[in-house]
Amino acid sequence: MSDFKLMRAIRVSGFGPPSVLELCADVEVQLPGRGEVLIRVHACGVNPVETYIRAGTSSRKPSLPYTPGSDVAGVVESVGEGVTAVKAGDRVFTTSTQSGGYAEFAVAKDDNVHKLADTLDFCQGAAIGIPYFTAYRALVYKAHVKAGETVLVHGASGGVGLATCQLSHMLGLRVMGTAGTKAGMELAAQNGAHLVFNHREEDYVGKIMDATEGRGVDVIVEMLANVNLNNDLQMIASRGRVAIVGSRGSIEMNPRATMSKESSIIGVGLFSAKPAETKECAAFLFRGMEAGWLRPVVADRYPLDKAAQAHCDIIQSQGATGKIVLTMGS
Repeated sequence: MSDFKLMRAIRVSGFGPPSVLELCADVEVQLPGRGEVLIRVHACGVNPVETYIRAGTSSRKPSLPYTPGSDVAGVVESVGEGVTAVKAGDRVFTTSTQSGGYAEFAVAKDDNVHKLADTLDFCQGAAIGIPYFTAYRALVYKAHVKAGETVLVHGASGGVGLATCQLSHMLGLRVMGTAGTKAGMELAAQNGAHLVFNHREEDYVGKIMDATEGRGVDVIVEMLANVNLNNDLQMIASRGRVAIVGSRGSIEMNPRATMSKESSIIGVGLFSAKPAETKECAAFLFRGMEAGWLRPVVADRYPLDKAAQAHCDIIQSQGATGKIVLTMGS
């Protein structure tokens, strides 16, 4: 491959609104260094965290200019020195990239590149990374769930929510979910939730408590803590755990709400995962692909030049129904 091969990629030259996502047609393709893999991208997942980084409101601020995106799915184009786990021609997905995923090619470290089972297409592959690895981290590493416990997935119809429902079902939990639309509720039920509630209804907390006969739920995986945390602390059972996956602002709460139940509020940050944890999770998820229970739900596909619209829609959506994905077709 020529050192000067060019590609189309989204570039961000300054933090700001979605309009700062600029499609450039003359971005140089980075070659893989030692321990790195060059991937011809077929699809890339869009995650809420990418909108916060783009806006400049995230604690993580990449050097400008940069290309967003971490959840790539595609085919290995070439590998750098020392890479043995994958080879040119392999179907793969990533949990992180070095060069950014909103592009026709992406470079990733080999320990962030994982085989994509033939049972899934590339758009589904692009919906695995952050959603499923976050769900596994929240449930297994942070909440330490045990089969037979009850989990509430608070925001069950989005990418992370549906992944958490599928994974919870597989781990032997009693799965409850919430969503804000009828379509979202139905989707959660189709993906492992035994009971689903509409969190836009004023009495949804009471309905969930009634469903647990007043005991509450053992674990809550929370997608929007700034809105829901106080309700979560009402619904949690004695010694229950609230795992916070997402929040879009601050919240006022009374810490006494945690005391009588000795409940725990636990932050979940996928970027804190150690390599050994990522490797363990990847192995578990690959078995899920083979067994058929890991089946990402892709809501909407956008061409690369509509990345700004995808960023608008993922934040302004009235009710998520799966994962938003960018595709690289011309």
